[in-house]
Amino acid sequence: MKARAIGALVLGALFVFAGSMHFIRTEFYLRMMPPYIPAHLPIVQISGVCEILGGIGLIVPATRRLAAIGLIALLIAVFPANVQMALHPELYRDIGPPAAFFIRLPLQFVMIALVLWAGSLVPRQTQHA
Repeated sequence: MKARAIGALVLGALFVFAGSMHFIRTEFYLRMMPPYIPAHLPIVQISGVCEILGGIGLIVPATRRLAAIGLIALLIAVFPANVQMALHPELYRDIGPPAAFFIRLPLQFVMIALVLWAGSLVPRQTQHA
């Protein structure tokens, strides 16, 4: 199995797990929601479904590219929740230290890069002789 396929499998499983957690630990995700965003519960549930479907899509070769596009859109869409935690760490003391919330911000871009790669949205580099 090639590295990209393995990466897609691992990332896909990660997204399926993270998406299912939206339903198992709903309160955790509700707490992350910025107050200016309406309809917290439906958005948490919809984002969970999107993560699950995107993760499955990333695992299936025929849907990998489309799933990667959707997951990147999702990672961008949920970024305000990470900003919320970084800007208001006092609300999340029971979850972790303030530095952890700031570290999550650039990690979101790392996740986007990994999804780009796993979804074959980044062209393969060719070796020149």
